[in-house]
Amino acid sequence: MNPEKIVIEAEGLTKRFGTFTATDHITFRVAAGEIFGFLGANGAGKTTAMRMLCGLSQPTEGRARVAGFDVATEHEQVKRHIGYMSQRFSLYDDLTVSENLRLFGGIYGMKRADVRRKTRELLDELDMAASARKRVGSLPLGWKQKLAFSLSVFHDPQIVFLDEPTGGVDPVTRRRFWELIYRAADRGVTVFVTTHYMDEAEYCDRVSIMVDGQIRALDTPAALKRQYHTDSMYGVFYALARTAKRAD
Repeated sequence: MNPEKIVIEAEGLTKRFGTFTATDHITFRVAAGEIFGFLGANGAGKTTAMRMLCGLSQPTEGRARVAGFDVATEHEQVKRHIGYMSQRFSLYDDLTVSENLRLFGGIYGMKRADVRRKTRELLDELDMAASARKRVGSLPLGWKQKLAFSLSVFHDPQIVFLDEPTGGVDPVTRRRFWELIYRAADRGVTVFVTTHYMDEAEYCDRVSIMVDGQIRALDTPAALKRQYHTDSMYGVFYALARTAKRAD
């Protein structure tokens, strides 16, 4: 983590849908190489906030810069400089592993020679060279998860947004997935991750917790546990979530 280089900055970021304020004047910064956990119960506003940061939704009020670009006026540039992975993995099951890699390389605007080189490197790193011609739909869930994450950073983005990437997989597979996250962070990639698993919050450098569209807590896991007099992030989350006033 490089605290001197800020790659995500939000100030008073707000999104309204009619009279409903989904995200209410949130302010925070994320440093280069940081693993930043973005937590909140369903309906807390975290998905809306992430969509704005990814350039997929325009803020109603406030501002944010991601990878040096304004999310309101330079959203296409934002999209080109980030990676994204959702719980659904965004893979094409009817294409082979290699075909998925070529497709996404083209979408990211990578040169063909770079796509070929990165494909060889990635398949070796994931120990999937023997599966290069297999259709993605035939792969075990854990392999799909690893491939989806690797595709999200295939074009060497500064930042990767992970939207509940470990949902529906077993604890061992989740732990192995986090090893991929650590490797990416070691290379300087900033990881912005949402999760419902409180044990995963412990793996983050810092964690923010949203309640009713606002960030109610933001600090390291250790500091938050001290502040809320608990020995687990679940205790911190529960203490804040029970103060929520709006329904899911």
